[in-house]
Amino acid sequence: MNHTQIRAFHAVAMLGSFSKAAEKLLLTQPAISEQVRRLEQENDMLLFQRSRKGAQLTPDGASLFHLTKRYFAIEDEIDDCLKEWNARLAGHLRLVADSAQHVTDLVCRFRARYPSVRITIRSGNTQTVFNELRAYNAEIGVVGSPPQAREMVALNIGASPIIAFAHRDFLSEARSGMTLAELAQYPLVLREDGSKTRQHILDGARQSGVRIAPAFEVEGREAVRSIVLSGGGIGFVSEAEFGPDERLAPIQILDLKARMPESIVHLSQRGDVRLIRTFMDFAVASTRQEGTG
Repeated sequence: MNHTQIRAFHAVAMLGSFSKAAEKLLLTQPAISEQVRRLEQENDMLLFQRSRKGAQLTPDGASLFHLTKRYFAIEDEIDDCLKEWNARLAGHLRLVADSAQHVTDLVCRFRARYPSVRITIRSGNTQTVFNELRAYNAEIGVVGSPPQAREMVALNIGASPIIAFAHRDFLSEARSGMTLAELAQYPLVLREDGSKTRQHILDGARQSGVRIAPAFEVEGREAVRSIVLSGGGIGFVSEAEFGPDERLAPIQILDLKARMPESIVHLSQRGDVRLIRTFMDFAVASTRQEGTG
């Protein structure tokens, strides 16, 4: 069975005209006529009575048309099914983030759009994020500064100032703002080496001629928060990550100009992975929408 011949016959039978069939199939009328002629010749049957008024089905043609209607209806169903499968996104999207708060809303909206995708989020500092991406242990990273290496593709999703924070009972009097020199008089809680927040604090102190000697060095943002909640000292975090907590008081750092950018990153060589590409496209669209909102 020649599919091209069957399609040409079906179009003529459906439209009652060789010229209309040619227009529908984006072919010339002689090409359509030739396909139908070959179908008739190869099967020794007459399918149409041709006249100036058009093409009328013969009894054999009507029987074949009854079958081709079912045939092409099933073909359309198959096409719709394949399109639906192609549109359906599934799989396991693994994120490693220095702070999940920056992408929580984005990830939730992405999951609502693609409910077949399973998402896991782990935490780590910037270096950990890059290491996990390079080791193929994660598809997407969220870091506090865009990578300089060409092996990474980054999407900037905003920046916020670094603030200090303390338990509300830690300071003798409420302080809405303090300099680095004033903060250095108290026990300070800094994150581990590799933390961009820590690096910004130390760089700012160096530029201001202030010596920072942390009382605590801990791994992870939650560990800093736990020490501060226990009254152990003053911690540092980007303002976007602080979050509402009546037990804690935010303190603006008056002489620190550094801002903490946040970027979504992935390995450039994995940019064609459908799950990664779709997530990044979704993030770009969301960022643009927020920018114009």
